[in-house]
Amino acid sequence: MQVNENKVVSLSYHLEVSEGPEAVRTFVEKTEAGNPLTFLFGVGSMIPGFERALEGMSQGDVFDFSIAPEEAYGISSDDEIVELPYSIFEEEVKQHPDLLTIGNLIPMNDGQGHTFQGKVKSVSMETVTMDFNHPLAGKTLHFKGTIESLREAEPEEISHGHVHGPGGHHH
Repeated sequence: MQVNENKVVSLSYHLEVSEGPEAVRTFVEKTEAGNPLTFLFGVGSMIPGFERALEGMSQGDVFDFSIAPEEAYGISSDDEIVELPYSIFEEEVKQHPDLLTIGNLIPMNDGQGHTFQGKVKSVSMETVTMDFNHPLAGKTLHFKGTIESLREAEPEEISHGHVHGPGGHHH
């Protein structure tokens, strides 16, 4: 059996990222023993470059591939860096004085119920500059790992667009 559409894929991986020509890799995350990443292939739950690199592999296959930012979380965009009035944080800062520390991630709503993680870039008396780029935007992702298991997806999993049972429903 091969990794392709409507297969439930369980894999272990180790992820490092690099940015720019010096290509120093930084560890980001890995799966823990006995707790692989399990997902339904081909429904868009994973970044496009990740699925493309895994397609056609079989159980037990070892992988080692890199994904350019364009195929992963995109390029950092200045459009995602926003100046907001300090006043919208005032109440929150009274309860959490260190909320607006440079580098802090703050969940924010856009008024339509969408939540975004913003990173504090700078703070002045009037404004707070927030960066809403994905934390991995602009970075090349380096995945190493093993295809632990493969199975056909159940019809209900296909209609729901995600895995049920062990390893499922963890998004």
